[in-house]
Amino acid sequence: MPVTVTRTTVTTTTSSSSGLGSPVILGSPRALTQPLGLLRLVQLFSTCVAFSLVASVSAWVGFMGNWCMFAWCFCFSVTLIIIIVELGGLQARFPLSWRNFPITFACYAALFCLSASIIYPTTYVQFEPHGRTRDHEIAAIAFSCIACVAYATEVAWTRARPGEITGYMATVPGLLKVVETFVACVIFAFISEPYLYKHRPALEWCVAVYAICFILAAVAIILNLCDCTNVLPIPFPSFLSGLALLSVLFYASAMVLWPLYQFDERHGGQPHRRTDPNCRNSHTQSVCPWDCRLAVAILTAINLLAYVADLVHSARLVFVRV
Repeated sequence: MPVTVTRTTVTTTTSSSSGLGSPVILGSPRALTQPLGLLRLVQLFSTCVAFSLVASVSAWVGFMGNWCMFAWCFCFSVTLIIIIVELGGLQARFPLSWRNFPITFACYAALFCLSASIIYPTTYVQFEPHGRTRDHEIAAIAFSCIACVAYATEVAWTRARPGEITGYMATVPGLLKVVETFVACVIFAFISEPYLYKHRPALEWCVAVYAICFILAAVAIILNLCDCTNVLPIPFPSFLSGLALLSVLFYASAMVLWPLYQFDERHGGQPHRRTDPNCRNSHTQSVCPWDCRLAVAILTAINLLAYVADLVHSARLVFVRV
């Protein structure tokens, strides 16, 4: 039985389905005693401890450290807002669709904490001598992993089930949109240095692909969060299918061109890490330009697979609608 996606209308109620088989009490402290409420307390506590441990020893200097600290602080702040809204029963006054917002954030938060749990140990802990600072960093990583599992559990609990009437972001295509935009943001971080693609038309096209597909996916997410999919001149499922098809074609071209012009010597590429002069003496540098090129190639493949899966599910929604 297919999942039915509806336009969200939130009204003030005393309970709401959490996808756990039992109602969540809203507008009452009892909301925190329900499974989803307890899970959000775990998220709040673990992200708070993670950034507090790192901040207490000032171990977050540099771009990677700033990213990890932002991830933990952002997740903590928005989780706190969600708890306050549910405790106060303020869903009807919240400016975004409440059917779509919590699960969208939970998916992003899981990815944020996952990236922080990988980036922080590889850029800080392995270079830190034994001592108080290193102990704090290891503890922060542990709590970051706990937060990642907690957010992923919320996504698994609250995603759409067959036969449920739900918001688009709780469906598989909606969650894939989150993954697509997040992976694109990571790609942008790796290609932040223009020399990786500047004055090379094929690679500049790849960068354009990443930007265009990111914008299109972000527009789909924003339309759902703002509950204004009806402003489109065509049915929303058809819009999603066309978007997914276009993105698959764009990413397929990037999947061919990026590795070809970055790693093939016949097209000016560098097939091995040692052939990159900026990486030859980088034993103290965790990421060099060749590593960035490889990371972008891998992330391009991941996003291509995500868009293919998105296309399959979006086309199924159109078929069901017809």
